[in-house]
Amino acid sequence: MEKEAVTDECCPPFEAEQWDDKDFKWEEKPFVATKVNCFLHMPLNFGGKMRKLVPAIEAAGAAMPDGMVLAEHTSAWKMNLLIAVDRSVEGLNNVAMSGEYYSKVYEGPYKDAGKWHKDFVALLKGKNLKPGKIFYWYAYCPKCIKKYGNNFTALIGGITAENV
Repeated sequence: MEKEAVTDECCPPFEAEQWDDKDFKWEEKPFVATKVNCFLHMPLNFGGKMRKLVPAIEAAGAAMPDGMVLAEHTSAWKMNLLIAVDRSVEGLNNVAMSGEYYSKVYEGPYKDAGKWHKDFVALLKGKNLKPGKIFYWYAYCPKCIKKYGNNFTALIGGITAENV
């Protein structure tokens, strides 16, 4: 029996070349923040948080530019989740990020995240930069990985940033 093609799209196309090996600056870039429980870095309630926050963001008339959702792994058991929005959303935890950042795009299975992290830190050291917080932008959900045929992850590190 042939698998049904995935036609639904919830994640917008990711433009890897716009984020690969790039320096950029954010001035008070708005995000909605929440926390996610993890088991050995694997998120447990990520989907539930997204199913709650995305409708609240949309109901407020806010947009989510680029579909950017940043994950900051604070331990093997917790992760901060930041959803980029175009403005503050009443009733949600609004935060802003300002500073200079560097991003690098990786492609492959999530199990390679540890290798990507080491490579990312080495890249920054090679540029004589010391990263602040490092965020993972998992560009696609599992359904959209099938739709688009690739699994991009951008690592974004604050290099002179006032991080949230």
